[in-house]
This record gives sequence, structure tokens and C-alpha cells, in this order.
Amino acid sequence: MPDLRKHRGPHPQDRQLFADGILPALREAVGELSWLLSRNYAIKGALKLVGDKFSLTERQRLAVSRAACSDQSKSGREASRVELESMRQQQLIVDGFNLIITVEAALSRGPLFICRDGCLRDLSGVHGSYRAVEETETAIVMIGEVLAQSSPGEVQWILDRPISNSGRLAQRIRAIAEERRWPWTVELAFNPDAEIVSSGRIAISSDGPLLDRVPSWINFGRHVVENNMADAWLIDLS
Repeated sequence: MPDLRKHRGPHPQDRQLFADGILPALREAVGELSWLLSRNYAIKGALKLVGDKFSLTERQRLAVSRAACSDQSKSGREASRVELESMRQQQLIVDGFNLIITVEAALSRGPLFICRDGCLRDLSGVHGSYRAVEETETAIVMIGEVLAQSSPGEVQWILDRPISNSGRLAQRIRAIAEERRWPWTVELAFNPDAEIVSSGRIAISSDGPLLDRVPSWINFGRHVVENNMADAWLIDLS
């Protein structure tokens, strides 16, 4: 069935699923899942245990799984994270779909979760196909303007080649960058994570397993949302 969404906004039940009265239970679930992950439980089995205990819906389980991480991952990500000021004149590499979809979701007033490692994550996913929404161009321009404020060196964007419409998105990013004279390159890769890890550049991503592997990264998505969207729907599950 084709994806006909025009926005990456909230699910109709999100206000109920993530109401203020439910958040304490979700935070407790994040803590218990993180405890299990710290003891090497597999994520699938651990999430079922925790989700069943707290009678969570599939969407609540997704939020909890994205917010949780092991103590080891939390410590490692904190150690490799660098501050925004470190971008000046540095070469960056951007996990393209990861960043754009987060900002699209924020612009669409979808729920975004402050996670245990400090990252901001949404509940969207591309599932093999990406469809631009009405906020796509605004998201790219906003990202670029915030990047430009920090005067980085070359910015390399990486998009997943196997995802349909990735080529169209790449063309769109290139056109916006050329128009504004931003020093960007955009590449399609069959294995973006491997390209990002091996690049030696400071990474911009909130993908947890990727952050466990990169030598350095910036929590850029959270900075963009918190400093440019006062009405974004942020839910603290940290």
C-alpha cells in the first residue's frame, strides 16, 4: 500500500498513549529495559518482558526501546560525544535519513523522546521506502542554517541507497546546498553505517548502534529542535 502521508506527525492515539499520567510508568519501563540490556539480555526478549509487565502498546514499546540503552552504551556514547563548538572547520558526516526524519517529525508536531543517552528520537521509520512530506525542504534548510552558524568544513551527507526515493532526496539536498553555497556533498551508500564509521569524520546521528561504533559524534538533532522549535512535542524518558 503506498505511503500517502503529507506530514510525519503524531499518530491519532499518541496524545493518549503519551499523556502526562502515563509517563512515570514509561520512564520506569525504560529503566528496567536498560537494566536488562546492561546485563546482556537480547533486546527482543527484554522488551517483551518489560512491555508485558507494564501492558504497553506496540507504539509505547517502540518509544521505550528507543529511549533505553545499556549502562555500557550510555558511558561509551557520553565519552565519544563532542560539543557543538567542535564542528568549526571540521569535516562532518551526516546520517541523512536519521537527521531529516527527526526534524520533519518535530516540524509536524510528532512526539520526540529525550532518551537515556541524551539523544532525541522519533517514532518514524522508512521501512525500505522514503516519501518526502510537506516539511522536508523546511527541515533541510533549517539543518543547513544551524550547521552554517558553526562554520564547519566540508559536510558529507550519506543516504541509504537501497531505500526507494533516496536518489530524489539526494538531488533535493544538493540543489538546496548549491543555492545557498553550503559546502556539502551527498552520497548514496549500500551500507551507510560502515561508511560513517570508517570516514574518520565527526558523525551527526542519533542511531544508537551507530553511536556505539563511531569515534566521535555531535548531538546535533536535539540542538536543532530545542533551539529552533519552541512548540516541538518533547517527552522526557531519560
